[in-house]
This record gives sequence, C-alpha cells and structure tokens, in this order.
Amino acid sequence: MKFFYLNSKPNSEGKFEIHDRECDSLPSALDRDYLGPFNNGKEAMRKAEDSKSEVCLCPTCCASNFQAIIKNIS
Repeated sequence: MKFFYLNSKPNSEGKFEIHDRECDSLPSALDRDYLGPFNNGKEAMRKAEDSKSEVCLCPTCCASNFQAIIKNIS
C-alpha cells in the first residue's frame, strides 16, 4: 500500500495532481489533501474524483509500467 495525496492547487492544465508520499513533486503540507492508502494511483484517482472534477496522476510517481506476468503451471 502507498499513501496518496491530492494537490489542492491545479497544475498548468487546470487539473489537480495525485501524488504518493514518496514523490519528489509532492506539494507542501499546506498545498495538499490526504486521500488515503491505496494499492495504486488509479484507486486513489477514484477517491479524488469524489471531491474534484479535474484530476490526473502525477507522471513521476504514478506512471505505471505494470504488466501482469502469467505463468502457466502444469
């Protein structure tokens, strides 16, 4: 689990970015709202959309290159 935050100020595109607490781009404590613990940024995004209409994932900490690996056990 990671802990996610929502930037309380919009970025240059007018969207509020979601960051995990380890992100180098995490805003100061006064400029962010705690979203909670989630498995990934997409789960945090669903929560953030309850309070803001225009949200996006931080390209640094929430960019996911995850690919499932399926192993056939026979």
